[in-house]
Amino acid sequence: MVRWLRPPGSLAEDGFLSRCIRCGQCGEACPNRCIQFFGVGNGLVHFGTPYIRPRDKACILCMRCGEICPTQAIQPIPRKAKAILAKVRMGKAVVDKHLCLSYRGETCGVCYRACPLQDVALKVQRLEQPVVTEACVGCGLCERACIQMPQAIRIIPHHAA
Repeated sequence: MVRWLRPPGSLAEDGFLSRCIRCGQCGEACPNRCIQFFGVGNGLVHFGTPYIRPRDKACILCMRCGEICPTQAIQPIPRKAKAILAKVRMGKAVVDKHLCLSYRGETCGVCYRACPLQDVALKVQRLEQPVVTEACVGCGLCERACIQMPQAIRIIPHHAA
């Protein structure tokens, strides 16, 4: 199953699809180049709309995509932790304790160090065992950084929940 996320600040899927004009400006504005666009193989409903696949390249929460979106399919959100925590809902990280090195007795903590919202969205216990909180916005930086194959931490998109 291929998992994908909408950019931060995106409206709920139905609203997003009705407002997005497939202009590509969000992808051009993204300094991390994590925003990709669906092709015809994904059906006409999704064709040309932006998505992020966190294992390939995760969102750095720069919030530029929302600043540039001409239809507000992606809402403008200030690049402040409080605003991001309140308004960004891309997905939520889930830890597979059977794959996670820290839960298997080896200390790792790579996902924690990658998280832009350390100690808020992602906390650690002994041996740097990651614990995802309800504050997780689903940017995917933890998934991207995970050194396990398959990765021990994954983002479950809100549109798939």
